[in-house]
Amino acid sequence: MPDMNVSTSSTAAGKVSLLSYPSYVLYLLSRVLSAMAWQMMAVAVGWQVYEMTDSALSLGFVGLFQFIPVVLGTLVIGHVADHYNRKTVISACQVGNAMAAAILAVGSMSGWLHVDIIFLVVTLSGAFRAFESPTIHTIAPSIMPQSILSRAIAAGHSAQQSAVVVGPAAGGVLYAFGPQAVYMTCVISFLAAGIFISLVRLERPVNLKKKVTLETIFMGFNYVRTRPILLGALSLDLFAVFFGGVTALLPVFARDILAVGPEGMGLLRSAPAIGALMISAVLSSLPLRRHAGKTMLGAVAVYGLATLAFGLSTNILLSIAALALVGASNAVSVVVRHSLVQTRTPNDMLGRVMAVSSMFTSGTSNISQFESGALAALIGAQPTVLFGRAAAVIVALSWGKFFPQLAAVHSVVPEELVDGRSTAASEEGAVQGPLRPS
Repeated sequence: MPDMNVSTSSTAAGKVSLLSYPSYVLYLLSRVLSAMAWQMMAVAVGWQVYEMTDSALSLGFVGLFQFIPVVLGTLVIGHVADHYNRKTVISACQVGNAMAAAILAVGSMSGWLHVDIIFLVVTLSGAFRAFESPTIHTIAPSIMPQSILSRAIAAGHSAQQSAVVVGPAAGGVLYAFGPQAVYMTCVISFLAAGIFISLVRLERPVNLKKKVTLETIFMGFNYVRTRPILLGALSLDLFAVFFGGVTALLPVFARDILAVGPEGMGLLRSAPAIGALMISAVLSSLPLRRHAGKTMLGAVAVYGLATLAFGLSTNILLSIAALALVGASNAVSVVVRHSLVQTRTPNDMLGRVMAVSSMFTSGTSNISQFESGALAALIGAQPTVLFGRAAAVIVALSWGKFFPQLAAVHSVVPEELVDGRSTAASEEGAVQGPLRPS
């Protein structure tokens, strides 16, 4: 017989309005503006680089140069997120992103912008994003009650996907007025994002400036390594994203296969976010309480199949529909993964664990762009997509065997009691200290 207290609590949590928390609203605004700016800048950079070089490999280098700061800085990034004021870190990163966009704007207007300079600026902005991305994900657990955290994560993802819908389309339209119009809009958006996040009030701030030791630096890796659910979820996304990404090749598909301009590329880049937005809106109201692990595995398999359909398509409408399904399935995986990580990690080390997560996912997304660009230069864009995405499907189908603990996860919220024990205890086999600091 189900626990009536748990059921009543879950029902009550489902009725609480997330927008009744002012800090959460500011957090959403910051995420939306930042994501919109990143998407607009990505459209402009991708189109500029492809126009300058006519090379898929050069598009791959954009991803590579964004990946380098993530790998080199993972250990430092996590330490900074856990031992310094997280709002200050994010605000500083937004100012840095604005400076990078300003350099691209001035270079485009003055005519001295070269592909090598773009690569340099992309590396710089990649460094700022490497610090911002894992840190921004530590904010929701610091301002929202645990009972509605999975809803807050889904709503945050939904808000970000709204920006990812608008951003590329807006970037494609603004590009008609020159790339500098796109970059200056990005400058304004990044600065506004920094202001909004600085106004957030953290209810559970972390301790600041602890002593740096090898143990504290590597604690994020060790924490993930000893928890099969988290390791399985992160490694699943790592391989799926590495084999399944198509972002770097969108300029090639837009210009050479589908015969559409930068506006069409903007629509293609927005399409995954449209699907993700629809699914995230549902998950923000109906948190996953059953079969969360199997749902994640199935979503990654659909992600690979939808990407295969995109690779085979020569029709813009079919391509948009396939990418929308890519985004919808990826959104399910992202919400489950972030919920698993954020509800199973103590707040005072969440930054280090999210840095590991970012390296596994966002960093892999960037190196995947390089892999796609390099392979496309050798065998063509469509064969590259077909080969990699078939591998992504195979990974999804086999991961349940490698990580049965992940497949067995029911609820993303471990604090719900099952037979007098936390879900985390029954899933992981043992509880190693409190899941949350008191």
